[in-house]
Amino acid sequence: MNHRMVWRTLARTLLIEAALMVLPLCIALYHGESWRGFVCTIVLLVAAFFLLQGFKPRNSDIYAKEGFLIVALSWITLSAFGALPFVIDGAIPSYIDAFFETVSGFTTTGATILTDVEAVGYGLLFWRSFMHWIGGMGVLVFMLAVLPLAEERSMHIMRAEVPGPVVGKLVPRVRNSAMILYVIYLVLTIAEIVFLLCGGMPLFDAAVHAFGTAGTGGFSSRNLSVGYYNSAYIDVVIGTFMILFGVNFNLYFFLLLRRFSDVGKNEELRWYLGIIGFSVITIAVCILPTYGTFPHALRYAYFQVASIITTTGYSTANFDLWPEYARSLLVFIMFIGACAGSTGGGIKVSRVIIIAKSSVNEIRRMLNPRSVNLVKVDGNTVNSGTIHGTLIFVLLYFIILLLSVLVVSLDDLDFTTSVTGVIACFSNIGPGLSMVGPMGNFSMFSPFSKVLLSFVMLLGRLEIFPILTLFSPAAWRRN
Repeated sequence: MNHRMVWRTLARTLLIEAALMVLPLCIALYHGESWRGFVCTIVLLVAAFFLLQGFKPRNSDIYAKEGFLIVALSWITLSAFGALPFVIDGAIPSYIDAFFETVSGFTTTGATILTDVEAVGYGLLFWRSFMHWIGGMGVLVFMLAVLPLAEERSMHIMRAEVPGPVVGKLVPRVRNSAMILYVIYLVLTIAEIVFLLCGGMPLFDAAVHAFGTAGTGGFSSRNLSVGYYNSAYIDVVIGTFMILFGVNFNLYFFLLLRRFSDVGKNEELRWYLGIIGFSVITIAVCILPTYGTFPHALRYAYFQVASIITTTGYSTANFDLWPEYARSLLVFIMFIGACAGSTGGGIKVSRVIIIAKSSVNEIRRMLNPRSVNLVKVDGNTVNSGTIHGTLIFVLLYFIILLLSVLVVSLDDLDFTTSVTGVIACFSNIGPGLSMVGPMGNFSMFSPFSKVLLSFVMLLGRLEIFPILTLFSPAAWRRN
């Protein structure tokens, strides 16, 4: 283990967080709000940078375990420092609550403990949603895009942070791949801001909601979330962009290269859109008696399905009051999530495809033991290592989910609140049902449960293994 290189790389991420805080600081100053929280935190981050920068490594080697540790430690440390402005300025007096809110921001979960969002200052609200934007594509991916780092070291970090069963490079150099991803990300974000401005949304609100959509996070500047605007145009714009940000970003790169056939034959995209189409139509039919006309029901079904499957978490209606089928289907797609290589959470559509095809092949093998059945996605054979990794991931996912529900149940809240609260945090969605529904929040959980749910959010965003690496003695052992 190259400990000094881990600390040195961690120092760079802290310096980047200090730089990122300058923007919300400027917004706070513009609105005449307290600047102490941001300034004090920036000073602490810079001091921590110089302290960790002093660990000069004998060599700059970074392999898989260093990559996992760098990613896990960076996300925890960034969240720990990112919570300080809320506490120092008094918006969230409890540090545990502020840590929960910050982890929810960086992991693009959108679960909140705030009961009155509109009472929070502009600077802190901007920082709260800006964390979504940075965490959506990845804090370390951002670092790779702006700072020079050796190619082999970059790849191990990128593999540990980018969600999905397989991570590849768009172009030969990892740094160039990271820059391409962020340029696409930025262009789509700006496009959404423009569309929202055309719909009459104020600039600040447009930026906040675009950050939440891009990162598929869901923090809003309004207590009623997107439902505050009661606009069909805004619902369609945000709903459509949520679906766009739930698509594998590699496909946008293929579109830029005019490789339309590669996009058209992408099996994950077809499954993703198929699940959305089925869910929207059936839920719209289910809630038709509630909304009177089919176009009206379709509008709310479209937005909420887009919000849940992409794990964004915005709401335009209290779907906790919808019929049981609609609520059950929304919980089902909470597990599935968006595409690999997107900013969305959940198990990912690609893993669902691999598991489904592996299950069919196993049935065929049982019926005909001599048959040779390969799992193919997009016409390519999926190797046994990817299949094995997918199965292990899903197994660990449900084991951690069940154990977390068991621990959270000690708070003695109702079953639906405990279960969907954990699912909403683990799949990085935000709202669940009952007390953590779209009109509720997570403030009623005990401090211990909030800490547990914070780490559950980190486990979900980093896809389990980087966080579990922290608890492995082998990972810390010197080479």
